[in-house]
Amino acid sequence: MRLTASTSFLAACCALCVGLGMPDDVQAHGAQPHHAGPVRKEQKDWGIAAERRDARRTIRITMGDDMRFHPDNIEVKEGDTVRLSIRNTGKLMHELVIGTPPVLEEHAALMVKFPDMVHDEPYMAHVPPGQSGEIVWTFNRAGDFRFACLMAGHYQAGMVGDLRVSPRVASKAP
Repeated sequence: MRLTASTSFLAACCALCVGLGMPDDVQAHGAQPHHAGPVRKEQKDWGIAAERRDARRTIRITMGDDMRFHPDNIEVKEGDTVRLSIRNTGKLMHELVIGTPPVLEEHAALMVKFPDMVHDEPYMAHVPPGQSGEIVWTFNRAGDFRFACLMAGHYQAGMVGDLRVSPRVASKAP
C-alpha cells in the first residue's frame, strides 16, 4: 500500500510525540484532562509556564459557540504571572492557545489538515462544553501576542484575541 505525503507526515508526528514520552491517552481535543504531570517549563517568545501558587492575578475568560472570547483583549505587564481561568459556555469543544500570530496561524492550518493531532502544552487549555480550564503563565517578555481557538474552523471564524505585554518600567534611582 502506498502512503501519501500527508499520511507519512502524520505518522512522523505521532512517532515524534511517542518518542518525546507523551502519554498515549492525551488527545489534542478529547475530554481528557491536560497537564496531568509536572508543568514543562520551556521559554517561548510569549513567556514561560508557571506554577499556580505563583500567580498574583486571575483573568477570567469565557468562550462559546459564537466563536468569540470575552474579553478578547488582555493587557499584562512584563514579569506578571497570571492565571487565565477559562470557561467554555458553548456546546462545542473549544480551546485557548497563547502564541505569536505566525505560530498560531501555522498551528491553525495544521489543525485543519490533522484535526485529531496529539499535543499538550502548558500554553494551551482544551475545554469541553460547560467546563473550565486554566493556564498559568509568566509573561516575561514584552510584546504583542495573541490567543486563539485552533479547533478546525474556529480560528478561521475569528476566534482570536489580542494579548499585550507591556514592558516593565525600570525604577529611577534617587
